[in-house]
Amino acid sequence: MASILSYLPLVNRLLAAPSEPPAVKLTPVEVFNVETNPDKRARTLKHLLRANHVNHALLYRNLQFDNHMVYALCTAYQLGAGPEQLHYVYNEEAKLLLPWPDSPGQIAEDNWVDCVGDKHYQRAFIDFFEDELALKHAYDWRKMVPEFLFHPERPLVSCLVGGLGHPLIHLAYAYEFDSRTIAVEAITQAAIQHNFLHRYTDDPSYTRPSPFSSSSPRDLFQKLSHDTRFDGLFGTPGWRNVKALFDHHEDLLLDYWNAWDLTPPQGAASGGGNDITAHFRAAQSAAFSVVIASAAPGTAAYNLFLVHILTTSHAVRILLPHIPARYHVLLLRQWWLLALAVYIGMLRPKINDDWIPSEPEYLEGKGWEYAEKKAMASEWRGDAHYIKTVWMLRGAATTWGDENNRYLAGAVRFVDEFKGWVDPGYGSKEFVEWDI
Repeated sequence: MASILSYLPLVNRLLAAPSEPPAVKLTPVEVFNVETNPDKRARTLKHLLRANHVNHALLYRNLQFDNHMVYALCTAYQLGAGPEQLHYVYNEEAKLLLPWPDSPGQIAEDNWVDCVGDKHYQRAFIDFFEDELALKHAYDWRKMVPEFLFHPERPLVSCLVGGLGHPLIHLAYAYEFDSRTIAVEAITQAAIQHNFLHRYTDDPSYTRPSPFSSSSPRDLFQKLSHDTRFDGLFGTPGWRNVKALFDHHEDLLLDYWNAWDLTPPQGAASGGGNDITAHFRAAQSAAFSVVIASAAPGTAAYNLFLVHILTTSHAVRILLPHIPARYHVLLLRQWWLLALAVYIGMLRPKINDDWIPSEPEYLEGKGWEYAEKKAMASEWRGDAHYIKTVWMLRGAATTWGDENNRYLAGAVRFVDEFKGWVDPGYGSKEFVEWDI
């Protein structure tokens, strides 16, 4: 029988936590406000985002595949794409998308909680949140979104990593572009992708001592890659492994989930010793290593699913300055759960950072401008995951600095080598039958 505490969401328990909870202390990133910007590039982006919102469903193909238009357009804009390039990206992404399907019924204040987690209500949730935005919040999406993220009965913040982290990523773009169009889609994503993953942060019984611990996610990834208990669990890397992991090997997963020590370091500067910024810095560094350093140099073996460890990490970085400190640990632990599940599902590829040189000759004068221009000139420029990877490596370098040009070297290597994603299980029968 479930603990009675399992019915009291963690976000509500945190309300009663002591003041000054552990927090990541970062300044907000630059906002690309295109709503009122008269520049043609900004106007083009605004119109294309709206066109996608009106014409294309958030989920398609058996409600398993996500509309990546927002990510592709916004990242292309960040990388300097002009109006023609933005239209190219739109047209490429639109080839994959489908119109909005009808929902089984309407959603209102008295039944929205009952419909959470049902993807068939995606159109109805869009209508509901747009009505809420207009009628109750005078089009101020920054007031509406927290109402549902931290709702006392069904806090959507407790499962932003559902749907492979797309609600988390979508919400980050809403803040980064100050867009109510994206915000409505993001909170809809949070509602329809809300699934069983919420129990790991809502139910305290899943948080328990681990037989080992570390404040370094990279060290834990390295330990995991050599852990013989996982040998032979799955025959080949693939998305289907993630379902089996939660269904049959949950205890092994929880050993590593609970092993990440988020205790504030001793002697942490201001804030009463509650600063865990260093832990998040280590997490972003680990995300880089998993995506870039797990692909052997020269192989171009970049994994489509592993890259979500990086993109969700970037989304967490965007969101942390905008949410109350008492939810920071919850958000970090959600990311860590998803990162572990994906890494294990892809058969724990070895991470080798030795390829990253400190000699400037490696880059041959290539800087961020080179990486970004090459990305936008590539045949893959219409691929949201490809261009996002370049921008998010730049974001990590901007946030933390780039010692020995590590992030830059990774971005240059990525754009020089990339020949398409290695995506085990993507599009397979197993993949479309189940989604986290």
